[in-house]
Amino acid sequence: MISNADKDRDLCLTEKMKACVEANGGTAGCFAMFPGEEQKKSLKPKDVPANTECIFVLGGDGTLIRAARDLVSLNIPLIGVNMGTLGYLCELEETTVFDAIKQIMAGRFVIEERMMICGSKGEESAIALNDIVIHMSQSLQIAKLIVYVDGRYLAAYNADGIVIATPTGSTGYSMSAGGPIIEPDANMMLLTPINPHALNAKSIVLSAKDNIAVELGTRRRQKDEEISVSLDGDRTFTLSVGERIEIRQSELKTKILKLTDQSFLEILQKKMQIYD
Repeated sequence: MISNADKDRDLCLTEKMKACVEANGGTAGCFAMFPGEEQKKSLKPKDVPANTECIFVLGGDGTLIRAARDLVSLNIPLIGVNMGTLGYLCELEETTVFDAIKQIMAGRFVIEERMMICGSKGEESAIALNDIVIHMSQSLQIAKLIVYVDGRYLAAYNADGIVIATPTGSTGYSMSAGGPIIEPDANMMLLTPINPHALNAKSIVLSAKDNIAVELGTRRRQKDEEISVSLDGDRTFTLSVGERIEIRQSELKTKILKLTDQSFLEILQKKMQIYD
């Protein structure tokens, strides 16, 4: 069990879940994540016991995304317990988690695979489950971002940035920037400009097989612009004029454990009702 310590204070729910697993003949361990900068502690694959069959993630979508990214090499299914306000990835709530433990231990579940994307700049690379965002971090000026797909020029955007999202990430920043919502088991990538300085700049759906490159162009004679690249909200690269980030589908996939046959559209409708 991986718990966001800011959401599950004193790990109260975590300890109750651990006791429930043990009462039903299983074993469980706990790991607390501290989102605060001074106490932030990342979970490493070596910290997970070798016989682990399932990982519960307590917090919200952000906690689940970080856990999925950090532990994807283990190929262990995850299931989220939502302790926040809005979560598309977390299937469980505090009120349903104990019945869910019994159902999982009885083997009544299915596993969904979610595609991930990899971003690389030179020798640096990292993966993301949700999105890779190329964005201005300090200056209020817009950037010139030149996009290539499979080595061919696609477009140049004068914008605050660009979101490259997976289907899982289509309900995140991309949606806020005006992008469409895609079913999470689809196999494609979504390119959405952020506040583009144009009337006809729209989201573009690309094949998962495409290789995308985004280069920082120059809009100033000094050529001193810089822009940040964030993967799932952190793990940031910096691009200078002429440098590019290359994005492609990762060979790794995140496994999400599901207990109900509720469709993504039903979940979406339920979540959106919060704001009606």
